[in-house]
Amino acid sequence: MGNSMTEPQPLKEPSKEQPKEQDRFKFEVVYLIPILASIIFGLACASLLKTQAPATIPVTPLPQNTASGSFGNAFYFVILVAVAATIFYLLLKRRSRRIIKGLIVVAMTTASLLLSLVYLAAVFSYLPSSYGILWIPLSIAITAAFDFAVFRLGSIARNVAVIGMGGALGMFFGFEIQLWTGVLILVFLAVYDVFAVYRGPVGKIAQSAGGLEDLQGLSYDFRDIQMGLGDLVFYSMLVGTMFFSFSSILPCLVSLVGIIAGSIVTFFILEHKGIFPGLPFPIMLGLAGGLIMGLVILPLL
Repeated sequence: MGNSMTEPQPLKEPSKEQPKEQDRFKFEVVYLIPILASIIFGLACASLLKTQAPATIPVTPLPQNTASGSFGNAFYFVILVAVAATIFYLLLKRRSRRIIKGLIVVAMTTASLLLSLVYLAAVFSYLPSSYGILWIPLSIAITAAFDFAVFRLGSIARNVAVIGMGGALGMFFGFEIQLWTGVLILVFLAVYDVFAVYRGPVGKIAQSAGGLEDLQGLSYDFRDIQMGLGDLVFYSMLVGTMFFSFSSILPCLVSLVGIIAGSIVTFFILEHKGIFPGLPFPIMLGLAGGLIMGLVILPLL
């Protein structure tokens, strides 16, 4: 669901009074705010699901309790992301912007309605049953407000909605997907991300005339960078996987630190490159930290 990359926004031509060096992207701590905000919002959503039974909605086509099923599901996610990115690239190449807009509206509306139903169901489980009559109307109202923010309001409202969507959707995946299936999905996607940016459709989209700006709703812009919604979703999925897989909060927190560390590395590399895949470093450091804490250190405490 969406691209996975980090890209500086197009810069204006430097004037004679302003050296080109001043126009180059420079990492600052403030660039971490959207990533942190998305994950923190996701954790707030995850707390609603903590006491709920899993498997409310199947998100993987194969059983997750076998090795072949876990690998198959990981390939499924990579193929799904690759096909979606390729379709958007081909539509951009044909300048079919109305079709692109329609697909994005359908995808975002469906995701928003699904998440609204899931999280509101968790909220209403703590309330008297008489409140259940509000479940569907409130879900529709939240979805309408989300669509209005993304497709009708300005960039600030759109960015807030996209950041929230990334956190909520990622945590939902972390809730529904078991530990080792989730680990394989994240590793496979991190590897694919490198290919997609440098040889595949994501890089070609970034190098097209409109870049990620033609995919509003599937990316957010913050100051002078653009990042795909997919980055936020899979960062939150990683933290959510640790949150729901271990009885202690420590693996979750360590994975969050790993994601932030990997994001810092990515931003520093971005200072010297036009585009750079957003998943490899955050996912690898986040997974390594979370798994070491959950599987190695915690049993020794």
